[in-house]
Amino acid sequence: MATDTFASLGKQEAIKLLFEGTNYVPFEETVTFHADNRSYIINTCKSFLEGIDFDLVYFPLKHLGYKCVIAISSELYARMARPRTLSVCLGVSSKLDFEQIREIWGGVVSAAHEHNYEHISLDIQPSCNGLNISISATGECFDLDMKRRSIAHSKDLICVSGPLGAAYLGQALLESEKKYYENGEIKTEQLEKYKMLLAAYLKPELNPSVVDHLVEAGIYPSFGYVVSKGLADAVLRLTRDSGFGAKIYAEKIPFEGNSFALGSELNIDPISAAMNGGDDYRLLFTIPILKLDKFRADFQTFDIIGHLAQSEVGAVLLTPEGVELPLKAQGW
Repeated sequence: MATDTFASLGKQEAIKLLFEGTNYVPFEETVTFHADNRSYIINTCKSFLEGIDFDLVYFPLKHLGYKCVIAISSELYARMARPRTLSVCLGVSSKLDFEQIREIWGGVVSAAHEHNYEHISLDIQPSCNGLNISISATGECFDLDMKRRSIAHSKDLICVSGPLGAAYLGQALLESEKKYYENGEIKTEQLEKYKMLLAAYLKPELNPSVVDHLVEAGIYPSFGYVVSKGLADAVLRLTRDSGFGAKIYAEKIPFEGNSFALGSELNIDPISAAMNGGDDYRLLFTIPILKLDKFRADFQTFDIIGHLAQSEVGAVLLTPEGVELPLKAQGW
């Protein structure tokens, strides 16, 4: 049986085939969902560029599609919104054909089902500059949940939903092994040793029930962010938006098990990776200090890493020796 190609299928037939078996409907003129006057609609968008955000030498295509949906969904969860619709536009270069795009789309659909998107749409365009993935999502936040969100106070807790810096270290390992991938010589022993760090970069996980769990527990964060460009960047955005300072304690930052071993091999400080790396896609929330006991009991996968402070404190990292280091981040 001949392999399907874009040349043999054409754009419309290719999209139709990609939607087969997904339980989603292709060619909807406008991807919509019903929302009444008791809801807010949240919209967010992202672009992922080959050579900047991912390298196809070592990035599995299905994981790439999955990761893009995780990245956009995390922005909705940070704003306490439930995902509703997803729109994807793929700019496809000549080195990729239908079967490769089918793999990417398989990852997109898998994540869309996992995170309960009601509708998804797809467009495909040619690209002269490698693979480009543009993705936008809308989510719904109930009016009552918005009104219940806490007012921030000094000493409110800063927490994150999982280990930091692992994705940066995983990517650094893949880059160091890239020459073996290009020659078809994969060093499986090294990759197996650090598989959790690689997974953090290639296929980050995100709890689709996080918003529901917070609401059920009666815990409403005053602010929420995605740690996607390093912890320092997220904390600086928090201080900018809240008007408060922030203290982060270095010894409280969570790390994946082998982070320090790999960091030693690659000469990368895991704390620097956590502060200034990227692609972790962890959620950062500020929680009222009065909710400390309940939060610790109900959200054991989260780590409390610091607290809000008076504005004159600024954004600082406290070392175990008590030294305060001002946070800096470029946001790239």
